Amino acid sequence: MTMRARGFVRAAVLAAVLLASLGAAWAQAIVVRDDRGSEHRFATPPQRIVTMLPSLTELAWVLGAGPRLVGVDRYSNWPAEVARLPHLGGLDDAQIEAIAALKPDLVLASTSSRAMERLEVLGFTVVRLKSESHADVRRTLELLARLLGTPDAGPRVWARLEHEMADAAARVPAVLRGRRVYFEIGGGPYAAGSSSFIGETLARLGMANIVPPQLGPFPKLNPEYVVRARPDVIMGVQREQAALLQRPGWSAIPAVRHAALCGFDSPQYEMLIRPGPRLGEAAGLVADCLVRLEHRVRLGAATR
Repeated sequence: MTMRARGFVRAAVLAAVLLASLGAAWAQAIVVRDDRGSEHRFATPPQRIVTMLPSLTELAWVLGAGPRLVGVDRYSNWPAEVARLPHLGGLDDAQIEAIAALKPDLVLASTSSRAMERLEVLGFTVVRLKSESHADVRRTLELLARLLGTPDAGPRVWARLEHEMADAAARVPAVLRGRRVYFEIGGGPYAAGSSSFIGETLARLGMANIVPPQLGPFPKLNPEYVVRARPDVIMGVQREQAALLQRPGWSAIPAVRHAALCGFDSPQYEMLIRPGPRLGEAAGLVADCLVRLEHRVRLGAATR
């Protein structure tokens, strides 16, 4: 074989080795499809992450991504350690320049955030995720765990949440099971419907939601709808519940008449309305309140 021929052979072998290496790297790449249907491919797990929703911050943290977080949205406040991170606005007023300056290799955001389109135009990778149901939370956990290079962590966290919700359900008094509940978002007029993650937690605890699935996860309700529905228990933020008697017609609602109210302070309420890794703890808070309400609900049932 001539020297020139041997050179061609060596070049061909090197090219084959290079192609094989590239092929192996491509095959090992992390590929995910977000909730807007966009496919994202990462050669290695992202190391600089911005989260633009509190629930996504909490999920990423529980999965071990705390050291990789370089920025969060303005409402992220759990765990306490995220207070030291830059807070970068909200759903529709994200601080695009500040986010870009952090040079993230991954931005986690809601499917409903319009502001993220500007980041995508600038070339940043934005994974959009939906968080309306328990299934969404489970899917997000598994997707984030794959992105972080720890795929077993997602199912493990979800198994813990399932166990905690089952424990909470076991503590709910029998007299409360099947009772009609109204979960008010903020001070109204929005409610957590039966198809929302909050509604699904209530169903796990044996409660009947006054808002049917066809109205959507978080519908806007006319106050008269609640009066006609006559819930046995009303849940919501503590500071709003003192005024329930002042609402026209609400004094006749069984939950109001017998003070069968679950009012939560701000930290507890935030936990309840975030579809994240504290779902089990939130279910426990609801169960605790229902235990306290057992006598009042018995009284209400006896006076109907």
